[in-house]
Amino acid sequence: MGNKRLIMMIEASFFAAFALILDLLPSIKLSPNISISFAMLPILIIAFRWGFLAATASGFLWGLLQIAMGDAYILTPLQGFIEYFLAFAFIGFAGFFMKKIQVALTENKKKALQWIIVATFVGSAARYFWHFIAGFLFWGENAPDGMSPLLFSLGVNGGTMIGAAIYCSIVLFLLVSSSPRFLLHKRISSENVKKIS
Repeated sequence: MGNKRLIMMIEASFFAAFALILDLLPSIKLSPNISISFAMLPILIIAFRWGFLAATASGFLWGLLQIAMGDAYILTPLQGFIEYFLAFAFIGFAGFFMKKIQVALTENKKKALQWIIVATFVGSAARYFWHFIAGFLFWGENAPDGMSPLLFSLGVNGGTMIGAAIYCSIVLFLLVSSSPRFLLHKRISSENVKKIS
């Protein structure tokens, strides 16, 4: 059990660093305020391999690394906490689907893909909920004249969330289609997966 926990922590740390690297790559700009990337992909992979706690820790570490690397836009300590600790940690909500995904990967790849897409949208929505909150609380002055900061934040963060979730889903679809065992945290039979679910 201790060895398994150590492997989980190493993977969570490695994938947080990998997310930071992906975040440095150019993103797809849909508008001056909306850009999408697949940087949260490594945190989603941890969620599917190890579940909620590992993915939450990995997302939290990714936010910490962004601050440490000077890649964070921090207006106030509260805004920084919301957008770089809470938001990134909440990607871990995708991990609530880990057991269903693990079982489906050994039995039915099509069903596994469906659960992966659902989990990706749940993790993305959980993350961007906090960006939405921070958006109207701290970035409201960027709203166009006459537009409510609430609607501005909903449009920007809602658009970014949908774009990022679709982008990550496409990459995960390709990954699962070519190598579904990558998402299994160990190569096990479907009977053993059922024992842990």
